[in-house]
Amino acid sequence: MKRREFVALLGGSATAVAWSLATHAQQGRMRRVGILVGWDEDNSVAKLLLSESTQRLQELGWTVGSNIRLDVRWAAGNVDRMQVFAKELVGLGPDVILASTTPATAALHRETRTVPIVFVTVSDPVGAGFAASLSRPGANITGFINLEATMGGKWLELLKEIAPGVKRVAIMFNPNTAPGGGLYFLPSFEAAARSLTLVPVTASVHNEAEIETAFTRLGRERRGGLVVQSDGFMFAHRAKVILLATEYNVPAVSDRTLPTEQGGLLSYGPVDDDMFLGAALYVDRILRGANPAELPVQVPTKFGMRLNLKTAAMLGLTIPPSILARVEEVIE
Repeated sequence: MKRREFVALLGGSATAVAWSLATHAQQGRMRRVGILVGWDEDNSVAKLLLSESTQRLQELGWTVGSNIRLDVRWAAGNVDRMQVFAKELVGLGPDVILASTTPATAALHRETRTVPIVFVTVSDPVGAGFAASLSRPGANITGFINLEATMGGKWLELLKEIAPGVKRVAIMFNPNTAPGGGLYFLPSFEAAARSLTLVPVTASVHNEAEIETAFTRLGRERRGGLVVQSDGFMFAHRAKVILLATEYNVPAVSDRTLPTEQGGLLSYGPVDDDMFLGAALYVDRILRGANPAELPVQVPTKFGMRLNLKTAAMLGLTIPPSILARVEEVIE
């Protein structure tokens, strides 16, 4: 993955890094950072991003086992597990907690209003009650938005572009883990469906049996397509979704919830390592005394598109030049 920087993330970053290194060299106290990952531990993308974040912290002067300790918990899209881990991490008395996904951040929010929290892959922090505003969060939580509400429509437009024969399109999510209970992306998805004269279908799922039922219905009527929301539960069950999409001949588009390197057809979303590396900078600033209430929530500025040609061939799709011209990574 290419590393890109948020253009206006942390003004004077070179000076800040130099000051950070000098300051940390004088600190002898072991600092504690909790990390609550909403995804599963076997996911290669999540592990890579966590590794890159740790590396960035080391570049900023924080060495694991020397002046910093990381307590990592993997929730695998299970909201009950998130709450258990949130309580456990807060009980450890960390200096700051890094959280990924909306439900993981919500679990921590229920446990503490004082421990600083930096989130990533949260779509609507204001709507979720984490922040008063993007410019001034106002409490103990700040971080990095991954997707705006308009992405629901964008994914559907891309689906119609890569699979022009689709007539009926479902948007799949788990209301317990999706942003806004699944409603966050829905208005833009439905507006795009009307514009493209497609029949929109809401596929609310809670387990793999319901995922399979939704695919059965889409496959039965043919010319069905699927948009998968950015959702920790869907991410944890990505292998099942990718398998069923191929089995029922249903083209599916998402953000990195359905990774193309694991068989997903087409993904479009922000550059993940931008957010995680930026979050490491925020963790560093908080460890140096910054107030999360005054650190603005950042929005993504760089997006990437990935395509799996093998999956496209299995679905009988001919990739239009308009898609090929925009793809940054092609899996063959």
